[in-house]
Amino acid sequence: MPARFVSIDHDTPMLLPPDLRDWVPEDHLVHFIMEAVGLLDVSAARVNHRGSGSEQYPPSMMLGLLIYCYASGTFSSRRIERLTHENVAVRLLCADRHPDHDSLCTFRRENRALLESSFHQVLEVAARMKVLRVGEVTLALDGTKILANASKHSAVSHGHALKQMVLLEEQIAELLAKADAADSAPLEDGLRVPAESSGAR
Repeated sequence: MPARFVSIDHDTPMLLPPDLRDWVPEDHLVHFIMEAVGLLDVSAARVNHRGSGSEQYPPSMMLGLLIYCYASGTFSSRRIERLTHENVAVRLLCADRHPDHDSLCTFRRENRALLESSFHQVLEVAARMKVLRVGEVTLALDGTKILANASKHSAVSHGHALKQMVLLEEQIAELLAKADAADSAPLEDGLRVPAESSGAR
Protein backbone atom coordinates (compact mmCIF):
# COMPACT_ATOMS: atom_id res chain seq x y z
CA MET A 1 0.00 0.00 0.00
CA PRO A 2 1.54 3.38 -1.00
CA ALA A 3 2.24 5.96 1.69
CA ARG A 4 -0.37 8.68 2.22
CA PHE A 5 0.77 12.26 2.61
CA VAL A 6 -0.96 15.38 3.86
CA SER A 7 -1.95 17.60 0.95
CA ILE A 8 0.15 20.78 0.78
CA ASP A 9 -1.69 23.31 -1.38
CA HIS A 10 0.03 26.66 -1.87
CA ASP A 11 -2.36 27.86 -4.56
CA THR A 12 -5.88 27.73 -3.08
CA PRO A 13 -6.62 30.86 -1.03
CA MET A 14 -8.17 30.60 2.41
CA LEU A 15 -11.93 30.66 2.19
CA LEU A 16 -12.30 32.50 5.50
CA PRO A 17 -10.04 35.19 6.99
CA PRO A 18 -7.66 33.60 9.52
CA ASP A 19 -7.80 34.54 13.20
CA LEU A 20 -4.18 35.06 14.26
CA ARG A 21 -5.10 34.20 17.84
CA ASP A 22 -5.65 30.61 16.72
CA TRP A 23 -1.99 30.45 15.69
CA VAL A 24 -0.47 31.69 18.95
CA PRO A 25 -0.51 29.44 22.06
CA GLU A 26 -2.58 30.70 25.00
CA ASP A 27 0.48 30.86 27.25
CA HIS A 28 2.57 32.85 24.76
CA LEU A 29 4.35 35.94 26.11
CA VAL A 30 2.68 38.20 23.56
CA HIS A 31 -0.75 37.77 25.22
CA PHE A 32 0.64 38.94 28.55
CA ILE A 33 2.38 41.94 26.95
CA MET A 34 -0.79 42.97 25.15
CA GLU A 35 -2.92 42.75 28.29
CA ALA A 36 -0.36 44.49 30.50
CA VAL A 37 0.18 47.37 28.07
CA GLY A 38 -3.58 47.70 27.74
CA LEU A 39 -3.70 48.67 31.42
CA LEU A 40 -1.20 51.51 31.08
CA ASP A 41 -1.91 55.22 30.87
CA VAL A 42 -0.42 56.33 27.55
CA SER A 43 -1.95 59.81 27.53
CA ALA A 44 1.53 61.33 27.87
CA ALA A 45 2.70 59.79 24.58
CA ARG A 46 4.02 62.31 22.05
CA VAL A 47 1.82 62.15 18.96
CA ASN A 48 0.75 64.55 16.23
CA HIS A 49 -2.22 66.17 17.97
CA ARG A 50 -2.96 68.28 14.88
CA GLY A 51 -4.01 65.11 13.14
CA SER A 52 -2.44 66.17 9.85
CA GLY A 53 -0.79 63.67 7.56
CA SER A 54 -1.21 59.90 7.59
CA GLU A 55 -2.99 58.05 10.37
CA GLN A 56 -0.73 57.38 13.34
CA TYR A 57 -0.09 54.07 15.05
CA PRO A 58 -1.67 53.93 18.53
CA PRO A 59 0.90 54.49 21.30
CA SER A 60 -0.26 51.37 23.17
CA MET A 61 0.45 49.19 20.14
CA MET A 62 3.87 50.77 19.57
CA LEU A 63 4.79 50.37 23.24
CA GLY A 64 3.66 46.76 23.24
CA LEU A 65 5.61 46.03 20.07
CA LEU A 66 8.85 47.55 21.34
CA ILE A 67 8.57 46.02 24.81
CA TYR A 68 7.82 42.57 23.39
CA CYS A 69 10.65 42.70 20.85
CA TYR A 70 13.25 44.15 23.24
CA ALA A 71 12.34 41.62 25.93
CA SER A 72 12.61 38.86 23.32
CA GLY A 73 16.04 39.96 22.12
CA THR A 74 15.21 41.85 18.91
CA PHE A 75 16.52 45.44 18.97
CA SER A 76 16.92 46.66 15.39
CA SER A 77 13.91 48.64 14.16
CA ARG A 78 14.44 47.16 10.70
CA ARG A 79 14.27 43.66 12.11
CA ILE A 80 11.19 44.55 14.16
CA GLU A 81 9.54 45.88 11.00
CA ARG A 82 10.34 42.58 9.30
CA LEU A 83 8.84 40.63 12.23
CA THR A 84 5.52 42.41 11.70
CA HIS A 85 5.37 40.52 8.41
CA GLU A 86 7.04 37.23 9.31
CA ASN A 87 6.27 36.51 12.98
CA VAL A 88 2.71 35.43 13.81
CA ALA A 89 2.86 36.62 17.43
CA VAL A 90 4.08 40.07 16.35
CA ARG A 91 1.44 40.24 13.63
CA LEU A 92 -1.18 39.49 16.30
CA LEU A 93 0.18 42.23 18.57
CA CYS A 94 0.10 44.73 15.69
CA ALA A 95 -3.31 43.56 14.45
CA ASP A 96 -1.60 42.81 11.13
CA ARG A 97 -0.34 46.38 10.76
CA HIS A 98 3.26 47.00 9.79
CA PRO A 99 4.91 50.12 11.25
CA ASP A 100 8.05 50.99 9.31
CA HIS A 101 11.44 51.26 10.98
CA ASP A 102 11.49 55.06 10.79
CA SER A 103 8.21 55.24 12.73
CA LEU A 104 9.59 52.83 15.32
CA CYS A 105 12.82 54.83 15.75
CA THR A 106 10.95 58.11 16.01
CA PHE A 107 8.51 56.75 18.55
CA ARG A 108 11.33 55.37 20.72
CA ARG A 109 13.26 58.65 20.62
CA GLU A 110 10.29 60.90 21.31
CA ASN A 111 8.75 58.68 23.99
CA ARG A 112 11.81 57.27 25.71
CA ALA A 113 10.70 58.19 29.24
CA LEU A 114 7.27 56.71 28.61
CA LEU A 115 8.82 53.58 27.13
CA GLU A 116 11.09 53.11 30.17
CA SER A 117 8.20 53.69 32.57
CA SER A 118 5.86 51.39 30.64
CA PHE A 119 8.51 48.68 30.39
CA HIS A 120 9.02 48.89 34.14
CA GLN A 121 5.27 48.72 34.84
CA VAL A 122 4.82 45.70 32.57
CA LEU A 123 7.62 43.87 34.34
CA GLU A 124 6.17 44.91 37.70
CA VAL A 125 2.85 43.34 36.73
CA ALA A 126 4.72 40.18 35.75
CA ALA A 127 6.55 40.13 39.07
CA ARG A 128 3.35 40.53 41.04
CA MET A 129 1.96 37.58 39.10
CA LYS A 130 5.10 35.65 40.11
CA VAL A 131 6.33 35.42 36.55
CA LEU A 132 10.11 35.24 36.92
CA ARG A 133 11.08 35.83 33.30
CA VAL A 134 9.67 38.00 30.54
CA GLY A 135 11.44 37.00 27.38
CA GLU A 136 15.12 37.41 28.21
CA VAL A 137 14.52 39.68 31.22
CA THR A 138 15.05 38.08 34.61
CA LEU A 139 12.68 39.46 37.22
CA ALA A 140 14.04 37.67 40.28
CA LEU A 141 17.52 36.42 40.96
CA ASP A 142 16.69 34.15 43.87
CA GLY A 143 13.18 32.95 43.14
CA THR A 144 11.45 35.58 45.29
CA LYS A 145 8.93 38.13 44.11
CA ILE A 146 10.33 41.59 43.38
CA LEU A 147 8.76 45.02 43.71
CA ALA A 148 6.79 43.78 46.69
CA ASN A 149 5.51 46.03 49.44
CA ALA A 150 7.30 45.68 52.75
CA SER A 151 4.14 44.40 54.40
CA LYS A 152 3.57 41.48 56.73
CA HIS A 153 2.33 39.52 53.73
CA SER A 154 5.48 40.13 51.71
CA ALA A 155 8.22 37.54 51.38
CA VAL A 156 10.87 40.18 50.73
CA SER A 157 12.17 43.09 52.72
CA HIS A 158 11.77 46.68 51.57
CA GLY A 159 15.53 46.94 51.09
CA HIS A 160 15.60 43.79 49.00
CA ALA A 161 12.70 45.05 46.88
CA LEU A 162 14.52 48.33 46.23
CA LYS A 163 17.65 46.43 45.24
CA GLN A 164 15.64 44.33 42.79
CA MET A 165 14.02 47.48 41.37
CA VAL A 166 17.47 48.94 40.69
CA LEU A 167 18.53 45.72 38.97
CA LEU A 168 15.36 45.80 36.90
CA GLU A 169 15.94 49.41 35.87
CA GLU A 170 19.50 48.51 34.87
CA GLN A 171 18.19 45.69 32.68
CA ILE A 172 15.70 48.02 30.98
CA ALA A 173 18.41 50.63 30.39
CA GLU A 174 20.66 47.95 28.90
CA LEU A 175 17.92 46.78 26.52
CA LEU A 176 17.19 50.33 25.34
CA ALA A 177 20.91 50.94 24.86
CA LYS A 178 21.04 47.85 22.65
CA ALA A 179 18.14 49.25 20.61
CA ASP A 180 19.95 52.58 20.21
CA ALA A 181 23.11 50.78 19.11
CA ALA A 182 21.25 48.51 16.69
CA ASP A 183 19.57 51.45 14.94
CA SER A 184 22.73 53.55 14.76
CA ALA A 185 24.86 50.74 13.30
CA PRO A 186 25.21 50.36 9.52
CA LEU A 187 23.18 47.62 7.90
CA GLU A 188 24.76 44.20 8.20
CA ASP A 189 25.86 42.37 5.09
CA GLY A 190 23.08 40.20 3.81
CA LEU A 191 20.33 42.10 5.63
CA ARG A 192 18.70 43.20 2.42
CA VAL A 193 16.60 40.54 0.76
CA PRO A 194 17.38 40.12 -2.95
CA ALA A 195 14.57 41.38 -5.17
CA GLU A 196 14.09 37.98 -6.74
CA SER A 197 13.62 36.42 -3.28
CA SER A 198 11.34 39.10 -1.83
CA GLY A 199 8.91 39.02 -4.70
CA ALA A 200 9.70 42.62 -5.68
CA ARG A 201 9.29 43.54 -9.30
